Amino acid sequence: MPEGDTIFRAARTLHRALAGHAVVRFESVLPALTRIDEDAPIAGRTVEAVSAAGKHVLMRFSGGLVLRTHMRMNGSWHIYRPGERWLRPRRDMRIVVATAGYEAVGFNVPVAEFLTEQQAARQEDLRQMGPDLLAAQFDADEALRRLRGRAAMSMADALLNQRVVAGIGNVYKSEVLFLCGVNPFAAVRDVGDDALRRLLATARTHMQANVLDPTAAIVTYRGYRRTTRRADPAEGLYVYGRAGRACRRCGTAIRVRPQGADARLTYWCPVCQPGAVV
Repeated sequence: MPEGDTIFRAARTLHRALAGHAVVRFESVLPALTRIDEDAPIAGRTVEAVSAAGKHVLMRFSGGLVLRTHMRMNGSWHIYRPGERWLRPRRDMRIVVATAGYEAVGFNVPVAEFLTEQQAARQEDLRQMGPDLLAAQFDADEALRRLRGRAAMSMADALLNQRVVAGIGNVYKSEVLFLCGVNPFAAVRDVGDDALRRLLATARTHMQANVLDPTAAIVTYRGYRRTTRRADPAEGLYVYGRAGRACRRCGTAIRVRPQGADARLTYWCPVCQPGAVV
């Protein structure tokens, strides 16, 4: 699943390309979207703004209409010039929003719906979403309160819970817990407030830094030199994707184990992140 910084970059790119321009063509293979388009055509409306809210992309059109998309595991947005060859096959297309200058193509987007502004304010996932780590004003106190409300939950699962704090995915989960020396299997109740605040601040710092990365790579390892060449993604990380390799701090072999209801892989160093694995 894309991390919050990936979604932020996608929304920013869409906004720069589309905002302020009229839609000249709208296509979708999703019946729920085509029904709305038949009743209230999207072509002719202006794209007013595109923004990220946690892992949601919100595309706002004139007339008070909002297209909410969520990428889940495999969805993505691409931007092309008119007539430019797509990098994905047409069978993967789910949505096209085209202006005179660009066309935005949503490939394999599993969640997409049109909402009025009032419906968007009431939409359950958006309404219950925790503080967004990439928001201009991040409410750390509220994020801490929500963490404390999941006292029995493991730290790794709590950080992935978008109703606790929005934006952290599986990579940042493992990386931030390592950087702060917190065992991913520890219960939230066993971690102090100072450590929780440090986790949130660390996640926010690295996500903000990676939003600016021209390679769109997630990098947390300080010794990694950013480059535009393709490389093993684990080169820029401390633990994620490095099972069996030596810990960059102590040399111990990094471990990996499925965790949580969805069996997401957790990577950790048993020496740098001491504690029982339950």
